[in-house]
Amino acid sequence: MPEFHYIPVADHQARVLRVVPLLAEDTLDLEDAAGHTLARDAVAALDLPPWDNSAMDGYAVRSADTTSATTDAPVRLDVVAELPAGTDLDPPLGPGQAARIMTGAPLPTDADSVVPLEDTVGWDPAAPTAGTTRPDHVELGAPVAAGRHVRPRGDDVRAGHRVASAGQELAPHRLSAVAAAGIAAVTVRRRPRVVVVSTGSELVAPGEPVRRGQIPDSNSHLLTALVRASGGEVVHRGQVSDDPARLRDLLGSTAADSDAVIVTGGASVGAHDVARLVLAPDAAGGVPLERRPAVHASPGDGSPSPRGTGGGPETPTDPLDPLDPVDDRAVRFDRVAVQPGKPQGFGLLPDGRPVWSLPGNPVSAWVSYLVFVEPGLLAMQDRAKPLADWRPVTADEGWRSPPRREQFVPVRVVSAPGEPVRVAQATERGSGSHLAGRMARATGLVRVPDATTEVSAGDTVLYRALEA
Repeated sequence: MPEFHYIPVADHQARVLRVVPLLAEDTLDLEDAAGHTLARDAVAALDLPPWDNSAMDGYAVRSADTTSATTDAPVRLDVVAELPAGTDLDPPLGPGQAARIMTGAPLPTDADSVVPLEDTVGWDPAAPTAGTTRPDHVELGAPVAAGRHVRPRGDDVRAGHRVASAGQELAPHRLSAVAAAGIAAVTVRRRPRVVVVSTGSELVAPGEPVRRGQIPDSNSHLLTALVRASGGEVVHRGQVSDDPARLRDLLGSTAADSDAVIVTGGASVGAHDVARLVLAPDAAGGVPLERRPAVHASPGDGSPSPRGTGGGPETPTDPLDPLDPVDDRAVRFDRVAVQPGKPQGFGLLPDGRPVWSLPGNPVSAWVSYLVFVEPGLLAMQDRAKPLADWRPVTADEGWRSPPRREQFVPVRVVSAPGEPVRVAQATERGSGSHLAGRMARATGLVRVPDATTEVSAGDTVLYRALEA
């Protein structure tokens, strides 16, 4: 048998990150920015909190007035004001005076401490009118230190300081922090607009009658959901037969309105592997794509920019030569040292769009997306960490792994909550690239190094969780 050359997983990932274009910047109101990636730091417009305020429902006091308070000899203070949250009042407090204050209300300038309601003499939370009527006075049975239960101005964030960094996703918690800091609009990277297409004359839409030789198309639905989870927008989802003209026409018709293409199926060396025939025209039986002008990036026009330019002045790129083997950008099909998903196609189309050609088996397509496509789409958005984190867990059972290839195994957590994480194969049959129905069992993937040929129960393996 011939000895094939395998591309290491890390090398193929590095090529993807090196080649994909950087998308243009856009300024969005917060209500439209969720899930986008910040292109510039979000800087606080005001101090947070904007003023000293109360951390408790209670009484704003001058700590000096409380120093002599004891249980046997409480200090009595006159209550001269009521301060609900949202008030702009700043009542003066003289010696022996206090203001009833609610959580979040601005602390009076003359006060330096807050005494919670429950720390006052005679407070009875079970009383029918407890807390509803402002008393004329309050008694304290212990001294209170200056600054007690006070949130100082700017204690969280100072105006002009960074709240969130460029390259971070505006996830819900981060969006909340940006809003709290008084920021109304942010500069983000535009979402990648993606074409998802499954190839294969055997495919039918889910729910349609399936005759002998046909199967439902699951890959386009899988990839659509994955693209959205990666911050992308699917502008076309569909399937084409093994007729090269159909795929060629689809690539041409979507060129103006998309930034990237993901094709599944037809990536190997079969006689009807349409993706390879169309995307690698130098291969036997290839069908050349119509040559189109190269992309020219300019700021704000919605077109992709070469990575690293930041959407700056117009930067023309040379027309791509898909036949040039030394052009790192040209579409080519490689044998990558990975299981599942060995045949991988990637490069830039003549119009500048990155295209990924993935194997058609559902588990292979899933793994290929997570390992190679997801990093690319995140890099197009200039995400700070496009590669996923993997953490050590314990294998609950053993399995074999192919030599010289990194293995990615769908697994499920079998340990109880609170215990050290243990995982077992989700498919119970290795990577099982065709076992689409068993994918639903998986809670994550395990990554086995290419030097490992066997995993034993109790071994430490690297795990990436895919759901909460």
